[in-house]
Amino acid sequence: MKPLELEVFICRSDNFGVLVHDPESGYTASIDAPEAGPILAAAKRRGWTITHILTTHHHTDHVEGNLALKEQFGCEIIGPINEAVAIPGLDRAVSDGDTFEFGDHTVNVIETPGHTAGHVCYHFEDDKLLFAADTLFALGCGRLFERPAADMWASLQKLAVLPDETAIYFGHEYTLSNARFAVTIDPDNERLKARAADIEALRAEGKFTVPTTLALEKETNPFLRAADPSIRRHLLMESRSNEEVFAEIRKRKDNF
Repeated sequence: MKPLELEVFICRSDNFGVLVHDPESGYTASIDAPEAGPILAAAKRRGWTITHILTTHHHTDHVEGNLALKEQFGCEIIGPINEAVAIPGLDRAVSDGDTFEFGDHTVNVIETPGHTAGHVCYHFEDDKLLFAADTLFALGCGRLFERPAADMWASLQKLAVLPDETAIYFGHEYTLSNARFAVTIDPDNERLKARAADIEALRAEGKFTVPTTLALEKETNPFLRAADPSIRRHLLMESRSNEEVFAEIRKRKDNF
């Protein structure tokens, strides 16, 4: 089985567009459809025909290009069952634990409510790829618009048990802001401070910070580290639950 090919680019102001191409079947999936123009340009640049859109959630900056791409390519739009009525052009609704085939590649659906009520992530298990959209960012997580902090914490725990080597593609280039915030929460983490310096350099050169890996996030992302004793001491929350610590970190990021 040939490895999948990926094309990553910017849509809108800070959304990541990602095309996933299977060279054996010829299938090409757009992970969400933030904006039709850049996605069409990327497909043309690579000579790929878009056959699928894998929608993670209903926000406009992730579905705005759905209908234009469907009109152009006749592609199948797959998305979360709990947001089906809000996703333009949806053909197939999926829920937690569902699997489907993308050529010879199996895709697992992981429901991750928090940012929205029905947000899903797509895990290409054999390829060690996770498309996490607005659930898990490099050094961050999504804002809590439709579900409470406890639900997002539970969702992040579902992702945290995936293999450490999993490559994570996320929805926005927020990493520089996330890094500057993370060191205020976890100031004694030397690995985090080194990573923050690397990110400053990358962004100064205009380079992307995607993908990250689950191992790196578990070492440095404060939103995955609510159980860490150092963070708890720093927040004066040593006796509080993981959910409460996570909620405090999310509240602080909202006001950062």
